[in-house]
Amino acid sequence: MFYYVLKYVLLGPLLRVLFRPRIEGLDHVPASGAAIVAGNHLSFSDHFLMPAVLRRRITFLAKAEYFTGPGLKGRLTAFFFRSAGQIPVDRTGKEAGQAAIREGLGVLGRDELLGIYPEGTRSHDGRLYKGKVGVAVMALRAGVPVVPCAMIGTFEAQPPGRKIPRLHPVVIRFGEPLDFSRYAGMEGEKAVLRAVTDEIMYAILSLSGQEYVDRYAAEVKAEEAERAAKGPRFPRRPSR
Repeated sequence: MFYYVLKYVLLGPLLRVLFRPRIEGLDHVPASGAAIVAGNHLSFSDHFLMPAVLRRRITFLAKAEYFTGPGLKGRLTAFFFRSAGQIPVDRTGKEAGQAAIREGLGVLGRDELLGIYPEGTRSHDGRLYKGKVGVAVMALRAGVPVVPCAMIGTFEAQPPGRKIPRLHPVVIRFGEPLDFSRYAGMEGEKAVLRAVTDEIMYAILSLSGQEYVDRYAAEVKAEEAERAAKGPRFPRRPSR
C-alpha cells in the first residue's frame, strides 16, 4: 500500500517535477505477467526514478546494508526501502549469488516485474561494466523475457558520494524484450549463461551509448581503492 503512496503521492510526483525525465519505449515493458527489467546503474536515484515512471509495480534486489543500519535512522531507512519495493540481499559470502537468485525467482513466480542491475554495483565513473550471470540464470529458469533499460543523465545528477541530486536532464529508455526461450533447460551451461548475459549487456549498451569495460565493476573499484590507499609514488632523487 505504501508503495503506491510513494509512487503517486509523495516521491513520484516530486521526482517527475525535479528531473522531468523523458521516457522512451515504455510500451516495451509487458503490461502483465513476469518479466525482468535489466538496467545500467549509475546513481542512487536509479532506485526511485525507474519505479516512478513504470505503470506496474517493480521489485528490486538491493544490498542488505540498506536494511541493517543502527538506531532510528536505520529502521526508517529499512522501512523506506521495503516500502519502495526493495528486497534485501546479502552480497557477501559464497551463498550471496544463490540467495539473490532465490529471491528473484520468488518475485517472478508471482508474475511480477523484477528489476536487476546486472553489473552488481553502481558504476563509479559512468562507464558500463561486465554483467554478472545471475540475470541469465533467473531469465532461463523462470522462462521470462528481459527488458533492457538505460538510465541516461542520472550519473551527472547524482554521482557516487553526492547525497542531494542536482538538477540535470534525465532519459529513461526501454528496449524491446529479449527472448531467450531458445536456451530453455540450459541454465546449467556456463557458456550459455555468459552468452545470454553479454546479449543483455549489449542491448543496454546500445540504449545508453556508454563506454563499455569488459571487467567487473567491483574488481575495478577494489583496484582503484587499493592504489588510492597506497598514495602517490614519487621518484627517488638520484644520490650525489
